[in-house]
Amino acid sequence: MTMTDKTELGKTLWAIADDLRGAMNADDFRDYMLSFLFLRYLSDYYEEAVRKELGRDYPAAEEFPLSAWYGKNGEDIGEFEKQMRRKIHYVIKPDYLWSRIYEMARI
Repeated sequence: MTMTDKTELGKTLWAIADDLRGAMNADDFRDYMLSFLFLRYLSDYYEEAVRKELGRDYPAAEEFPLSAWYGKNGEDIGEFEKQMRRKIHYVIKPDYLWSRIYEMARI
């Protein structure tokens, strides 16, 4: 990517951000965007840790694997979440993962 391409990309991204924020103050918009980026990071990290923790029990073929696992393993959820808190120190319920929020916003 040339320097001209990078400059043009930067201008385009700023224009998109300006369109998205509309009349919202730029500082407020930044706070929302940073929150979304942080949620995305936590969700991606959590889903990767879940994949490792569940191993062969991870329902990879499902559209929302953790939701599917929760649906099929109700009696194990408490112990699973306890284990995740021990390993990565937090839990994100399936409905609040980035992939789920993205899908709800897309519809």
